[in-house]
Amino acid sequence: MSIKDRFKMIMDREKLTAGAFAESIGVAQATISHILGPRNKYPSTEVILRLHQRYNDINLEWLLTGEGNMSNGSASIENDGFDYPLFAENAEKQSNGPSETENRKEIVLETVQKAPKEIVKQEIIYKERPPRKITEIRIFFDDNTYETFKPEN
Repeated sequence: MSIKDRFKMIMDREKLTAGAFAESIGVAQATISHILGPRNKYPSTEVILRLHQRYNDINLEWLLTGEGNMSNGSASIENDGFDYPLFAENAEKQSNGPSETENRKEIVLETVQKAPKEIVKQEIIYKERPPRKITEIRIFFDDNTYETFKPEN
């Protein structure tokens, strides 16, 4: 079983689309698309750690190699209630609460009062130019000659 299949199993278990799964672990949707796509790109260590940090019941050995059970089962009881990933950035400051990258739900915000729009007035000013007069017309020929015409005033 490839890591691509293990990612799909986690998504199926959590009932998430690729986009929602990417958002839940805090990576770009394109990253998950590359992993699940036909080119079968192997995920970076950062993606694996983010997945494990968000879904800390996933057995890291199973995720990396496919060996063992998908879920840790009683790992958090064995570790006195703490389940730290091996390479967590701040393992000491881990909380048991929901992760910040958890699926976000829409929250109704206070209605924004519409500020009155400023009325912008534009004036177009047409300035009259003094009348122009033709003073000279030159016609150039292909034999490098030209003729000049001047109006008679």
